[in-house]
Amino acid sequence: MNKYQFMRVLDSSLQKLRENERLEILQDFEEHFTIGLEEGKTEEQIVESLGSPHQIAKEILATHHLEKVQTKASTGNVFRAVWAVIGLGFFNLVIVLGPFIAIAAIIIAGWVTGVSFIVSPLLVLVNVAIFPGTFEYFDLFISMALCGIGLFIAIGMFFATRSITNVFIRYLKFNARLVKGGLKNE
Repeated sequence: MNKYQFMRVLDSSLQKLRENERLEILQDFEEHFTIGLEEGKTEEQIVESLGSPHQIAKEILATHHLEKVQTKASTGNVFRAVWAVIGLGFFNLVIVLGPFIAIAAIIIAGWVTGVSFIVSPLLVLVNVAIFPGTFEYFDLFISMALCGIGLFIAIGMFFATRSITNVFIRYLKFNARLVKGGLKNE
């Protein structure tokens, strides 16, 4: 593979990035080739030392998505970061996707529980509207108690969701460094 082929593959693999970021990255690799040629290396030797352009693009995209999720931890950004890190290596399918599914299930279950407890008084009122003869104060008071518990659960889930998201983002960054071989120096 020569310089032109390498740069073309790298450029096409980085299409998900904004144009200015992609051009900056390509310019950095142009500099690698310029320096290598000045040192007397051939284009093929430089390409060999750089590695696969597809793998380089995967690493750059994973880093980009991890930085993006750190600035704004939206659901879409977290999903993109998870998929980018999974794309770094096959073993990440189990190492990243398994914990992500488990954590997402726990968070969703907590939120569903909190919200269902909060709306329980409304369900008692709907029951009374549909079946007027079944009203009991016990049902109303229990549903109000559940509503209070649901508010506590929802408040707890707000903070738990934020904390768990931050911890999972750190885990993704750790995993990305591990796959890239960045833990050797630490």
